[in-house]
Amino acid sequence: MNFKTIFKSLKNKDMRKRILAVVGLLVAYRIIAHIPVPLGDAANFKTAITNLIESTNLGGFINLISGGGLADMSIIMVGLSPYITASIVMQVLTKGIPQLEELSKDGEVGRRKINQWTRILTVPLAIVQSITYIYLLSQRVLSIGTTGDIELTKGAWALGVACMTAGSILLMWLGELITEKGIGNGTSTIILCSIVANFPRLFSTMTMNLFNTSNGTLNLFGWLELPVDPNFFWTTIALVLGLILVLYLLVKLNEAQRIVTVNYAKRVHGNSAYGGIKSIIPIKLISAGVIPVIFAVAFLSVPSFIGQVIERKDPNSQIAANLIELFTAPNSSDYNQYTGLTWKDYVYPACYFVLVILFTYIYTSVMYNTQDYAENLQKQGGFIEGVRPGKQTEKYFSNIMNRLNLFGSVSLGLIAMLPYIIDFIAIKTINRPLDLSISGTSLLIVVTVAIENIRTLNSRALMVTYDDYK
Repeated sequence: MNFKTIFKSLKNKDMRKRILAVVGLLVAYRIIAHIPVPLGDAANFKTAITNLIESTNLGGFINLISGGGLADMSIIMVGLSPYITASIVMQVLTKGIPQLEELSKDGEVGRRKINQWTRILTVPLAIVQSITYIYLLSQRVLSIGTTGDIELTKGAWALGVACMTAGSILLMWLGELITEKGIGNGTSTIILCSIVANFPRLFSTMTMNLFNTSNGTLNLFGWLELPVDPNFFWTTIALVLGLILVLYLLVKLNEAQRIVTVNYAKRVHGNSAYGGIKSIIPIKLISAGVIPVIFAVAFLSVPSFIGQVIERKDPNSQIAANLIELFTAPNSSDYNQYTGLTWKDYVYPACYFVLVILFTYIYTSVMYNTQDYAENLQKQGGFIEGVRPGKQTEKYFSNIMNRLNLFGSVSLGLIAMLPYIIDFIAIKTINRPLDLSISGTSLLIVVTVAIENIRTLNSRALMVTYDDYK
């Protein structure tokens, strides 16, 4: 990546128009994120949403990728999750249905048809998710015992679902407009913007904790007194250093790949010779991305939801109480400094870690078929040195994928567990969790999307400045 080339390309009028268009679309997205959904008593629903975000990992994750849309009760509350879900479903169906697989290999025409079906599938998914969100929020309002306008009429339901569905479709459209500008993937860029939008809140919270002098002030070497919390000051220094280290490791993990060298046999047709060259097949360490994390969070939200449904019917049910207690993400509001951590506080993080590993293996096995790798190489006359074509090549790729998945899934699990690890260290050092609003998964998304967008921008800059090279 050459930043000089990127800055040089800004002299080009078309390049400036593309960048300004993307910036304008992102600004429009942030404006839309503050348009509220007209649902009953806004104060009651706001309280319910805050309670939902603090008590469930899924609620916090949805709020994060929607750029605070859930916390602000915005029309983009549903976000891009229906479109992402539709894309994942179409990817899986493409691998499972031969007709769709053939269509995906038909070039641009086939890809356009699949993209159109993905958009169509997004609409019913957005409607279903909108209904689910409104139902969960209305039940949450009832469960916390607030007063005011709680009951929603059929008209309010229809209006709320229509607004949230329209917001999700609007985000999908904005994402495609950004993609068309050739600066980067629009959907990923919007998610990146959503995560970055939460940074000011994080910095504000840390600043308030840092300058809270209720526990005393920091005395340096007996001659300088700073109006900061002494324990939190050193914790902040450790966090900054840890963040730099984590970002470095995330870049390395994101860029890590196994290079498989492929040889092509030399073929002679008449007076012309073809082949006789070497090529490579790069296999990424974390080829599944953050999709296993999304699946794990969604899966873990089911037991607590079932517990809440049972509790509504039988408030004294011990099963419901256990499900809610064990499968609700630990947060700072639940921590009791007098009792400390109990074994129940470790159940959710442990299940989370195991499920991330499990879903990484499942998703990779579905999306990356080693048999296809072997068959395509054999059809193209390619072979791996020391490995026979066919079954042995398939076994060779399977061994590579299994080894990469083992290290990649554990790494992804540790990245997802980063907030819990930081809170555990904070509890042991300063006797309270930090309650960070950003997770390791979010940092991974930021790193991945930022690198890909810079690469795309660099490629566009090279095209624009190509004539300048002599």
